[in-house]
Amino acid sequence: MRDKNPTPPSPTLSGGEPISPSPDKGRAGEGLGFLKYDKRLTVLARENRKNPTPAETLIWHKLLRSKQFEHHKFHRQKPIGPYIVDFYCSELRLVIEIDGDSHAEQVEYDDQRTAFLESQGLREIRYANRDILNNLPGIYEHLQTNLETP
Repeated sequence: MRDKNPTPPSPTLSGGEPISPSPDKGRAGEGLGFLKYDKRLTVLARENRKNPTPAETLIWHKLLRSKQFEHHKFHRQKPIGPYIVDFYCSELRLVIEIDGDSHAEQVEYDDQRTAFLESQGLREIRYANRDILNNLPGIYEHLQTNLETP
């Protein structure tokens, strides 16, 4: 016979307070709520994670991976709405985009994308590939400064 007990309560911290859910999941009215996305982008995002650019690899391994940057969790190649963003931190409501040379030709697309992300309550910061490859300490300092000033 099946156990008819309800789902156990959420885990608690040592002080008895429930552990907060991830802000991008939207549980218990916290965070931004679930950020909708086009499910067809999941496969493409997965492929992008398998084949990152050299600049994406560098910033991921040296700065954003495993909560290295100020203990904030970042996701890479995250679908949000009709777009896939390079890096996303739900706690900071922050999107980091790495622009290659092709972005100079798609200014209007980038502007629409930025407007959409801002309409979702997100901030977007863009860096050029060459800046990441040649000045990662400067990128780190710039990110720190941007976190201090909303």
